Amino acid sequence: MSAKIYILHENDEWTIHLIKRLQEQNLPYETWHLAEGLVDLSAEPPEGIFYSRMSASSHTRGHAYAPELTAAVLAWLEFHGRTVINGSQALQLEISKVNQYTALEAAGIQTPKTIATAGKNQLVEAAKKIGTASFITKHNRAGKGLGVQLFHSIEALEAYAHSSKFESPVDGITLVQQYIKAPVPYITRCEFVGGKFLYAVRVDTSEGFELCPAEACQIGDLYCPVGDPVTQKPKFYIVDDFPRELIERYEAFLARNKVRVAGIESIIDEGGNVFTYDVNTNTNYNLDAEKKANQYGMLAVAKYLGATLRQYENALQML
Repeated sequence: MSAKIYILHENDEWTIHLIKRLQEQNLPYETWHLAEGLVDLSAEPPEGIFYSRMSASSHTRGHAYAPELTAAVLAWLEFHGRTVINGSQALQLEISKVNQYTALEAAGIQTPKTIATAGKNQLVEAAKKIGTASFITKHNRAGKGLGVQLFHSIEALEAYAHSSKFESPVDGITLVQQYIKAPVPYITRCEFVGGKFLYAVRVDTSEGFELCPAEACQIGDLYCPVGDPVTQKPKFYIVDDFPRELIERYEAFLARNKVRVAGIESIIDEGGNVFTYDVNTNTNYNLDAEKKANQYGMLAVAKYLGATLRQYENALQML
């Protein structure tokens, strides 16, 4: 059996564009949908390279334990020495913002002040401790802006926490985070492929903010880190003025955590300070913005996978 590119995922809609690019490049591939399955630990994995696109929001599609199954598959693949792109370490970042923030801070990258909580009373206590008049809550295992709410008082949070509208996090952990007020309504998402910077896309949040750039994402009334509720599809546009020094820190962070494909989101406050608040190891791209700039994320991913597969095949021939 010849070597292939194996795509580990749980959402067909987010895999369509990658498959199209792999087909354009005439690359052999196979998809593993890990909403359910089995892992024979006594068997050898097939020959090839493995790219994990597991998402922290899988439970919103009825795939609550897909990350756990993916973790088992990744452990099996890594035990057998297979080439894994966005492996176990990347998955731990994808499914935990606590892991993201501690890893970012360890790399010298500033994140918003954040307190992790379990329990509604602890959530209110954390809001008192955060020390800002306004603050947001978000789920630890999230994606797509799950559980993100903006509050301007502790009383408002307390009423929400004890109401029927409270969204329980899938892992039991809710974060309380300082509110970052941006003087200009935008955030920036830096895309990386093969661990290297590809481009930065700016998201205009003046008319609301869609947290996921994928076409398939349809999100209701959520709140972004800059505050205003979503009202309509936002504007994405690729820019070339993102600070090179921070890009280099991001690249070092990704290398340190063995992440090869990612999107990293940041916001600038009124004092000009950059806060990094999200790492997406299952990154998607906005097609409209890419067409205008003639830069294509999934094409870059497909080429990277193809080059990695060729390296793997060359190594096999030398054995």
